[in-house]
Amino acid sequence: MTHATNQDTTASGAAQDAAQPLSSITLDLLDAHITAPGYDRAALTAGIAHIGVGNFHRAHQARYIDCCLRLPGTAQWGICGIGLGNSASARAKADALRIQDGLYSLTEIGPDGREDVRIIGALVDYLHAPSDPDAVLTKLADPAIRIVSLTITEGGYNFDEASGEFRFDEPDIAHDLAGERPRTAFGFIVEALRRRRDAGIKAFTVMSCDNLRQNGDTARRAVLTFAAARDPELANWIERHVAFPNSMVDRIAPQVTPYMHARAHALTGDAAPVVAETFTQWVIEDHFSDGRPPLENVGVELCDDVWEWEAMKGRMLNASHMLLAYPALLLGHRLVHDGMADPDIAALLRVFMEQDVNPILPWPPGVNGLDYIDSTIERFSNAALADQLLRVAHDGASKIPVFHSKTISKLERDGRDISREALLLACFQQYLRGVDDLGNTFAVDEKKLGPGDWNLLASGDPLAVLLMSPFVSLGLDQCGPFVEKFMQFHESVSSHETRKALRDAIRTAG
Repeated sequence: MTHATNQDTTASGAAQDAAQPLSSITLDLLDAHITAPGYDRAALTAGIAHIGVGNFHRAHQARYIDCCLRLPGTAQWGICGIGLGNSASARAKADALRIQDGLYSLTEIGPDGREDVRIIGALVDYLHAPSDPDAVLTKLADPAIRIVSLTITEGGYNFDEASGEFRFDEPDIAHDLAGERPRTAFGFIVEALRRRRDAGIKAFTVMSCDNLRQNGDTARRAVLTFAAARDPELANWIERHVAFPNSMVDRIAPQVTPYMHARAHALTGDAAPVVAETFTQWVIEDHFSDGRPPLENVGVELCDDVWEWEAMKGRMLNASHMLLAYPALLLGHRLVHDGMADPDIAALLRVFMEQDVNPILPWPPGVNGLDYIDSTIERFSNAALADQLLRVAHDGASKIPVFHSKTISKLERDGRDISREALLLACFQQYLRGVDDLGNTFAVDEKKLGPGDWNLLASGDPLAVLLMSPFVSLGLDQCGPFVEKFMQFHESVSSHETRKALRDAIRTAG
């Protein structure tokens, strides 16, 4: 007979404990190395309602609020999560978070592979909007809610990429404007603000935490446009009373793999775990309608204007992430760190950041550009995160114009080398076909491309991507130098010679 060692017995016991779902009553059963909420959760009330409780929110904003709640006098700043999605996975997440009393685990992984596991307790309630929209409206109209924050993705603000106009023809927007129970973030926000106005309750702040430049201004424009279509007087009231601070948010929160999920569940009993890198940053304008938590005491930088921080992060880190993803996928890589281990990919990113962006970027005060580039390379190379290239690549039609358009325009105006940007779009066009240079297929997820865009791709026009709705407003098909470079790289990439195109793009930098 084989006898279990003490270590085996301990592991077995932990596995049995982990069979109990994570909840308030199981917190005391967690191993000592797991950080539990250091505050009385029973005393918390929700002062923040967050729409879009995805991995990034739970790894970023909720982590900062969790730290705030450890400070005296902050019990009124808990978070009520609001989910708008009605997919099976969205309903499963809602159920898991309810069962777990809003608790979940966050595993932070450093470049050296070291892990820190903590239980986040900031989420004190979770409402699934499709199941009970009236409960969401009641919560948002509650005077205790002083901030409504958003992570609804870069493409979630409902603006047409080509015209820049708000899309009133989107079915859920049309439904909400018809006076039905809301389905969209804008429908819920505007109706809740109407109720608050009519009841004499102060307006809440609308705080976008999405990864796009001028996110507060974008949220403001979307909310006011929707409100004006419904009730111009209400729109005027919102314009006078609601703050929409801009912010810059930064943290890599990869998709949780089955292996990561199993490890987290074995440790904590968590059915909805989150994983993130150790690096985190949040810069936000100090402009709120009705107060805020003491964010400055937990590492958030408050300022008057985040423009330079947004430009740095968007045009350096996010733009490099996109430039990495498409050629790396075509070369057969599937993980970000594997792409970074490819010398040609690493060289491409260095050239792009150091020679294309660094000379034209308005750096924030006190930030050393070369140090930031080194930090970006290190973060992308974190093998322990196992971040997926497809996660980065997905929705490129929304993200590429956001993170690359200003650099493209500046390079064009100055007559500088446009090679890296031309390579990016040539690789993106080939990525849309879903097959790499080795003949392996991969999933393509591009919700912003319509039937006309896919028809362009199928037409065989070598300039198809430049004419697609998200990119046509850039006018790249009319720029001779860009078209010349694009065609050069397209010839190689479409012939499954991405490596050659990569090296040619690097070589032009000297």
